Amino acid sequence: MDKGNAFDLLIVGGGINGAGIARDAAGRGLKVLLCEMGDLASATSSASSKLIHGGLRYLEYYEFSLVRKALAEREVLLEIAPHIIWPLRFVLPHNSSLRPAWMVRTGLFLYDNLAKRKALPGTKTLNLRRDLEGRSLIPELTRGFAYSDCWVEDSRLVVLNCMDAQERGAEILVRTKCTAARREGGLWHATLTEVDSGEQRQVTAKALVNAAGPWVDDVMTGSLGRNQASRTRLVKGSHIIVPKLYEGDHAYILQNADKRIVFAIPYEGGKFTLIGTTDIAYEDDPAKVRISDDETQYLCDLINQYFTRKIAPSDVVRTYSGVRPLFDDGSKSASAVTRDYMFDVEGDAGTPALLSIYGGKITTYRVLAEHAMEKLAPFFPNLPGTWTGKAPLPGGDMPEANFDRYLAGFQAKFPWLPRDLAFRLCRLYGTRAERMLAGAASMADLGVDFGGGMTEREAAYLIENEWARGLDDIIWRRTKMGLHMPAEGIARLEAWLAGRQAARRPAAQ
Repeated sequence: MDKGNAFDLLIVGGGINGAGIARDAAGRGLKVLLCEMGDLASATSSASSKLIHGGLRYLEYYEFSLVRKALAEREVLLEIAPHIIWPLRFVLPHNSSLRPAWMVRTGLFLYDNLAKRKALPGTKTLNLRRDLEGRSLIPELTRGFAYSDCWVEDSRLVVLNCMDAQERGAEILVRTKCTAARREGGLWHATLTEVDSGEQRQVTAKALVNAAGPWVDDVMTGSLGRNQASRTRLVKGSHIIVPKLYEGDHAYILQNADKRIVFAIPYEGGKFTLIGTTDIAYEDDPAKVRISDDETQYLCDLINQYFTRKIAPSDVVRTYSGVRPLFDDGSKSASAVTRDYMFDVEGDAGTPALLSIYGGKITTYRVLAEHAMEKLAPFFPNLPGTWTGKAPLPGGDMPEANFDRYLAGFQAKFPWLPRDLAFRLCRLYGTRAERMLAGAASMADLGVDFGGGMTEREAAYLIENEWARGLDDIIWRRTKMGLHMPAEGIARLEAWLAGRQAARRPAAQ
């Protein structure tokens, strides 16, 4: 096999875990190939609540190690990706019939002190009848608490990790499935199949990482030909998006009688409110996951228990659902299943490694990648040490990780950009927005305007630099412009994409 098809590490799965490992491994000098059967972050990693958080409710299940690990990561990720991650204040209205105040205060004290905080303020008590945070809530709620966590553009976090991996030498293949893999002669021999064309490529690797998320068992029994029992527990989480529900840039964490919690979060510049999530056992095909009518009603009902403004399913402008591939720890309740990650490692001297990943959270993806490299270290002698905690992700190289200061300079450099557009470009692309705008001196230089602020220049950038191919890749995963563009603009963008693809298609012989 030629050297171009010989790799140190083959990663199956282009979600946050696979992307994080690809970046870490490539930065340590390994030759890495990542293949993803769909688009990057096309499943679980784009269907989260979009939070970098410790997980306040996990304290009730005594997951202190997971919470500590996640809390410590908040500040690390704020430093390396200040454009797509930012602080968010959460308001917890106290309902004494659900949890006593002492329990809530104890949990928040632990939350503030389990890990060091540098950028995020601590907890404070609120008078909901006096403070701004209570104005949208029913009058029966008189006391609350405010604490800090962070927001993240989840699917962009995946893409940026893959971009950095590629810039450090990794090869990233989207819409490419690992259809077979076998051990032979001290190497993995894998067949990669391009989903659209059916073209196949044969590659070898010294180690294989199964980071297929909800499909981790399918890879084991299908591509690898194993006969083994499932080790995953699939849990569906669904969200709804409604027009702006309340004033303010804070979020709410709402308790329910079933001991679940639901977030209400300002979304897309505060024009909408994101509400979720549910926790329901799931046994169907992860590719077919959809929100149910019962879930939509559940989320609406909980909102209506707390807010003066009532919502109904008819108010929902968009929904999304994802399947969390959790490690099956035997818990009776889907909500109680651990969100921590587990590894299964096979291989020894002379046998190529297989590392399978179960579970995990977006917040701890970077630590997961470091731990994965620790597990793989025996197979790669003299592997360099950890490095990802200090190196900015693409676009995150802002002086002192200060987004507001960078934005001010960006607006001064491109004064012809509408203010809202300048802000959005900086939030999505950080310093890479300057590369996108290179040579432009007016909006006309950005090509076709598809409406809502989406231009031909941006769409082309996403195709050429971020592996976007189809409409959903652009307007739902790389951006959320599907919420802002007019229907006719979306149709024109789809036609533009079709024309671009046709122009690049080889002529028939």
